[in-house]
Amino acid sequence: MKMVVMSGVVVMVVVVVMTLMRGAEANFLLPSPWGYKCVNQTCTKKLYDGISPLTSLNQCKLTCGAAGVLWPLPSAVTLGKEVVQFLPDKVTLLPSCQGEACDLLREAFGIFRDNLEHLNPSYRPKERKATWTVVTGHHLTPQDLVVKVVISSPDPRLTLSTNEGYQLLLSTAGGVTSATISAGTFYGARHGLETLTQLIEYMDSGYLGIVTSASIRDAPAYPYRGLLIDTSRNFISIAALKRTLDGMAANKLNTLHWHITDSHSFPVKLDSLPNMAYYGAYSPSQTYSPLQVKEVIRYAQVRGIRVLPEFDAPAHVGHGWEWGELQGLGKLAVCVAREPWQEYCVEPPCGQLNLANPNIYSVLGTLYKDLVNMFAPIDLFHYGGDEVNLNCWNTTDEITSWMIANGYGLNADAYYQQWSVFQERSRQLLTAANQGVEVPGILWTSHLTEAGRAHRFLNASQYIIQIWTTGADPLIAELLNKGYRVIFSNYDALYFDCGFGAWVGEGNNWCSPYIGWQKVYDNDPHAIALNLTGSKHVNLILGGEAALWTEQVDDSNMDTKLWPRASAMGERLWSNPSTGWRAAESRLIHHRQRLIQRGVPAERIQPQWCHQNEGLCYL
Repeated sequence: MKMVVMSGVVVMVVVVVMTLMRGAEANFLLPSPWGYKCVNQTCTKKLYDGISPLTSLNQCKLTCGAAGVLWPLPSAVTLGKEVVQFLPDKVTLLPSCQGEACDLLREAFGIFRDNLEHLNPSYRPKERKATWTVVTGHHLTPQDLVVKVVISSPDPRLTLSTNEGYQLLLSTAGGVTSATISAGTFYGARHGLETLTQLIEYMDSGYLGIVTSASIRDAPAYPYRGLLIDTSRNFISIAALKRTLDGMAANKLNTLHWHITDSHSFPVKLDSLPNMAYYGAYSPSQTYSPLQVKEVIRYAQVRGIRVLPEFDAPAHVGHGWEWGELQGLGKLAVCVAREPWQEYCVEPPCGQLNLANPNIYSVLGTLYKDLVNMFAPIDLFHYGGDEVNLNCWNTTDEITSWMIANGYGLNADAYYQQWSVFQERSRQLLTAANQGVEVPGILWTSHLTEAGRAHRFLNASQYIIQIWTTGADPLIAELLNKGYRVIFSNYDALYFDCGFGAWVGEGNNWCSPYIGWQKVYDNDPHAIALNLTGSKHVNLILGGEAALWTEQVDDSNMDTKLWPRASAMGERLWSNPSTGWRAAESRLIHHRQRLIQRGVPAERIQPQWCHQNEGLCYL
């Protein structure tokens, strides 16, 4: 290569001498004539002129703007404007912790190191390794990176009151870059490691570059930041669940809500109730063993995530319950796959528990014991509890005869009353299965929570209500004003299965249109509460959760339906920024690239040109 100056402009003249040989191929990587300069907190693309100092795109993004490319946005951040370079084999951990928090930290640091390897374009997934080759001509002295992590508490549990905050200080001197992460718990420390990873990018020199200095104080705005995955309508593999957990960790989401069963299938194997999966799984290979469940739970914990089990009842049960009569327990579920389905449930196949059969409680008690043992220690439990169809119960002779014989009547309120009795029995059985330790139960909004009903049937100190109606639903105000803690999953912003073709009939599905990441980002639970009640109800709003119901989802398309829309929710729930989606767009575009590097195939939301030309793709 020769450099020729013409009229003050550097012109790159490339002289290539190539000998052609039979069977040989030659590839040449030419340096780009383009560089970047931070102008008004925007990385601006410019042609090298030999005069103005320019950097690579990655280096510019690390240091340009108040928060660089950090996602989600920290509470308070100051970043240096210089970058030093290092290699992953020069990274050292200095832990200060106790007990199981240390074990978790060591595993989390291994993930941190692996994420550094992913930054290299030569990363090989099967070998979990990249080739680090420094470009000839870059005579740099690489830094050592020393990561000191201080954790105050040895407690390994994640609860709604866990301190997930952290402080990150970064400085460079004398050939060493020092990163100090201080946190009250392992979970805060893990989040700090994630942030540290995002202060690092691959450089054209073949090294990694890290910001020379930083001061970050950070903590989440909401204690509950969730993602629901339904594994009943279509089976989702353990590998796909782990990939989802990787994506969640990159966005500081902390709850995988595992809707593990439904009327369609019962894929989880229970040691005490093997008939459930035997009758209910789609196939013997499409099941989750207790060992696999525990494997997912540990995988999640190291990434700062709880796994919340949901066993939906008394509706959304069916396949897996057919064995009761053969075992002398009577009919445990009614209306199973009953037709025409439109009269007995919201989607095929139908099924509800048989309230007239007392054996359902002995089975439930055993089921809860197995679930508690698999998911222990639990700090929350999701009972489901939505979409009961009264016509199913009221057209089942065994149930109507039982209602009449006990003097309950057959009107709607009588059924709601017995439904509430079922719910209380379920709560007691769950508490007994948890060795007498009561944990908050979560219920979907339903007929039991409709106007004027929730306080009659559900104790606000025992239940959290997950809202799946729209963000304009006046019921939200009633629940908050009556002191119920709530989680927002309003379908008009957080149902990620919306906006696709109908899976029964034709046209679009029931909750269309498609929900873009922009609407997800601007879905502010505090603002919704303020609009409906005049108060933000900060103490009652626990957070939010995106739901991916899987009628039209399996391993092949789950990732693109989740990401990066769930990233948008992640920043909303972690940072609760005062600005809208436009201020976050360029960082999200880069963060989507980060997810791709880590093996999470997030949907492309703009041309690559927009990533390289910040702020120019607008309306």
